[in-house]
Amino acid sequence: MRAGGPRGAWPAAGGALYEADVRHGRGGGHRYSLRHRTYMWLVDLDAPPRLPAPLRVLARFEARDHFGGGLPTIRAGLDGFLAARGAALPAGSRVLMLAHARVFGYVFNPLSVYWCHGPDGALRQIVAEVHNTYGERHCYLLGPEAAREGRVPKEFHVSPFLEVDGDYLMRLPEPGERLDLTVRLAGGADGARLTATVRGRRRPGGARGLLRAALRHPWSTAAVSVGIRFHGIRLWLRGLPVQPRPEHVPQEGVK
Repeated sequence: MRAGGPRGAWPAAGGALYEADVRHGRGGGHRYSLRHRTYMWLVDLDAPPRLPAPLRVLARFEARDHFGGGLPTIRAGLDGFLAARGAALPAGSRVLMLAHARVFGYVFNPLSVYWCHGPDGALRQIVAEVHNTYGERHCYLLGPEAAREGRVPKEFHVSPFLEVDGDYLMRLPEPGERLDLTVRLAGGADGARLTATVRGRRRPGGARGLLRAALRHPWSTAAVSVGIRFHGIRLWLRGLPVQPRPEHVPQEGVK
């Protein structure tokens, strides 16, 4: 355990798993809610899990899936993103990442979170990386106050039923024995309100933990992607209007 983080936050060499309950609730003129179960990894970006070769098909962490995708490691991509914004981490810093791994060669991460610690263990930055179903990604840089609640303008097209306006209120405390994240969208021009929560309990990583999670949630990354599209079709059938998709302008250091 490093100073400055919650008790038990830093995972062992095999990483940690969270069997998570994900819920989305939409308010405003078209109320709707959804729920699905999945599992996510919490890993030290400088020491990702080393699984036995036969199990790597169930969990791979690849640089192409995060940030610009063109650097050798995810950590290098994060460092490039932070440096481009004048928030470079000093030498000796460490980073925790919460994300899905590739399963059978496929991954979809609606939200990945990075907790960036300085050499003294103190939390310096939090980065929230968002992907949409069009293959685009965008990162929000938040200060350590986002562990309690941080506010950032919405800048990225995620849902075809929501305009790119309003603010995100993100509460992203570093996971310990429990995972408890909340993202709220407020102030949209169409009156919509969206609240998403990710809650779960910590489980050991490594080969045994991965097999247990994979059996309980087969091909979890594909299930998340299919579930999002399924609920999108249901909303469309209910008459929710589709908003024009704006042109995506990639951030510096982000694909």
